[in-house]
Amino acid sequence: MPARLPLPPSLYADTAVAPAATPPLDTDRNVSVAIVGGGYTGLSTALHLAEQGVEALVLEAQEPGWGASGNNGGHTNPGLKHDPDQIEADFGADLGRRMIEFAYGTTNFTHDLIRRYQIPCEARQNGTLRAAYHEASAAAIKTTAQQCIRRGMPVTYLNREQLREMTGTDRYIGAMLDARGGDLHPLSYARGLARAAVSAGAKVHGETPALSLRRDGSRWRIETPRAVVHADKVLLATNGFTDDLWPALRRTIVPVFSSIAATAPLSDAAARAIMPTRSVLYESGHITVYYRIDQHNRLLMGGRGPMRWIKSPYDVAYLMRYAERLWPQLKGVAWTHGWNSRLAITADHYPHVHEPAEGILISLGCNGRGVALATAMGAQLARRLIGGAKAEIDMPITGIKPIPMHAFWPVGVTTAVIAGRIRDRLGM
Repeated sequence: MPARLPLPPSLYADTAVAPAATPPLDTDRNVSVAIVGGGYTGLSTALHLAEQGVEALVLEAQEPGWGASGNNGGHTNPGLKHDPDQIEADFGADLGRRMIEFAYGTTNFTHDLIRRYQIPCEARQNGTLRAAYHEASAAAIKTTAQQCIRRGMPVTYLNREQLREMTGTDRYIGAMLDARGGDLHPLSYARGLARAAVSAGAKVHGETPALSLRRDGSRWRIETPRAVVHADKVLLATNGFTDDLWPALRRTIVPVFSSIAATAPLSDAAARAIMPTRSVLYESGHITVYYRIDQHNRLLMGGRGPMRWIKSPYDVAYLMRYAERLWPQLKGVAWTHGWNSRLAITADHYPHVHEPAEGILISLGCNGRGVALATAMGAQLARRLIGGAKAEIDMPITGIKPIPMHAFWPVGVTTAVIAGRIRDRLGM
């Protein structure tokens, strides 16, 4: 049987609320819906199924929130990677419009859910800044802001002077502020979501990897180390940890490590000088850097790091150096934690939903926007699982298309990160 892995050595692991009781599955079960993956997507889907009286069972290989769900930057960012006009061009006026309304509404959906279930996860909704330090990136952000404003969204474009006041640095020349963005404690949220799902009637089992999946008569059979699950329908929600449980699925995403370094709590004066409004920020560059000040005055800086597991902030020393470049007053501050996890990137940078066989639904590829997007997808996926093909959702359902030359992704990602950092330094 696969050994249980400890949580990555993160700030979140040291400070999260206690986990919900999610014992390993040790008895054969027959259920309406089995869900493979105990991250935000799987847990939210289980919750929304249970709310409607549907028997749902979650199988998680480690513990809820073990992967990127419990180890991300903690930003709740609205929208998708692509601009609204591009989304409508790619998917047509009707579906495109629904995708835009859904994607830009995910943060309100998530924070409403947190309030409804009183999930203790340090949630705040102080806005998201998408910031640029190159003229070309600033122009692109301004275009995005104009498209959002045209659609009546609570979005503002900010100039250099306004950004200096909001960030305490003169690095940025333009940014889009979306008032719907925010932040939270990711692992506490994952654990709270698991607790909410269980309280609604779902079953959540940690330390229960799905070892095989096959058709067994009119139902689906999932083997786990100690028990067998038979289900009418199955949702695969494994994102950056997708394996070969379903043929070719692993080759449709690129699992990329995203790393975070965290400081010790800063003084009130130092924290007020950095992001005084407590908005979160992510940069629009070739290599994205993102950061926030949490409720305990810690600075959390995230970005691309080694394509392997890390255990120390010194594994991503470039993030510490960059923080000192933005705010020289941080020189000498203590950095206490460094960690990472794997998220899923798709070739077209859209989330992917698949229905490769009757009774099988797949959702993966949040492309770095997983906190709010995966949470809101849970309601969409629950609707599809209950209503079948007649129940339209606000995302396209597409075929499984493996990425060409997928075996070479580790080399490709590493090369792209190095090249992107060079281009950002050169202002290209």
